[in-house]
Parts: sequence; C-alpha cells; structure tokens
Amino acid sequence: MSSLLSYVDFSKPSLLLSLASIAFNPIAWNILTQFYALEYRNKTITRMFGENARRGCYFLAFLIFSFGMLRDTFYERALNDQPRHALLPAPYNKLVPAALFVVGQTFVVTSTWALGITGTFLGDYFGILMDHRVEGFPFNVLRDPMYVGSTMCFFAGALWYERPAGLLVTLYVYVVYLIALRFEGPFTDMIYSKRASSQKKAESKKEL
Repeated sequence: MSSLLSYVDFSKPSLLLSLASIAFNPIAWNILTQFYALEYRNKTITRMFGENARRGCYFLAFLIFSFGMLRDTFYERALNDQPRHALLPAPYNKLVPAALFVVGQTFVVTSTWALGITGTFLGDYFGILMDHRVEGFPFNVLRDPMYVGSTMCFFAGALWYERPAGLLVTLYVYVVYLIALRFEGPFTDMIYSKRASSQKKAESKKEL
C-alpha cells in the first residue's frame, strides 16, 4: 500500500477537484435533508414549476445527471494528471477493467430502467411514489446496484489508466456512498411507511 501511495500526487489540483465533485452529488441530493425536507413538506421546487411535481422532479434529474457527467470528466482529468504504474499484468490490465466497467454500467443502466426517471431521481420526495417495490434484476442481486455499479466503474477507470491514485479515489467513492445511504435509506423508508399508514387509516374508515 505504501508503495502505491508513492504514485499518488496529492499536489495536483485536479485530484482535489475530483474528490470534491464526487462528494457533491450524494451530499447535495441525499445527505442535506433540509433541502429535501423543504420539497417533501413545503413543495418548494414543485411550486417553482407551477405546482407540477413531475416537472420539478425532471428538473432535479437533469441537474443530478449533469453533475454526474461533470464528476466523471473531473475524474478522468485527475487520472491523466497522476503518475502511472502497472497494476495488473497483461492482458489482465485491459480485460479486468473492461469487464468491471461493463458489469458496473449494466447495474447502473438496468437499475435506472427498472426504477424509471422519477424512481431513480428521488421522485418520492416530490410525492411521486412507486406502487410496488422493485424486486427484479438488478435489485434481486444487489440492494443498491446503482451505487455498487458506479463504484465498479471508478475502479475500472483506475485499472484501465493504471493510476494508483484511482484506487484511492475508488475507496473514497465507496465511503461517500456508504455515508449517503445512511441518510437516504431511512428517509425514503419513512416516506413509504407514512403512505402505508395513511392507506391503512383510509381502509379502516371505509370499513366503518
């Protein structure tokens, strides 16, 4: 590990910019619950779009996707600025990262397809809830396939470009996502639990 760290140039601004951009998305969209609480309780974004929750969610989806593309650009630039060092022998130095990238992208794309735009980009904060829990692929393989797939792609990039700094960034990505999930999961569970409770009350009133 110490030998690999010697190939990490911490003085490069591009590395710090990459780390900041990686943390921004999950922190801004999942950890800063005060922002989302404003939408969930007060419909701040929805009111910006003429009381149209779906348009507000699409706007948020556009922002998240755009910042994700920017994050990937910063990561690639950071890797190019870092010292190169062989991490795997040929031909595994190309085969392994290629396989990781394909599998990772498969998890990301299929989870987005299964959830849809509103399901992927926090439509539940806008009151756009799914009728049933998604249990098909890839959610029958992983609990959080989008986060796992994204982490695999970062790992693949580090191996493909043969940059030890990329391994450090991948570990950082994993930690950031773990922290984000600690905030995102309970808040989402609360939203669906509240709906289930409301539905039960409504059914009880009908029976009376």
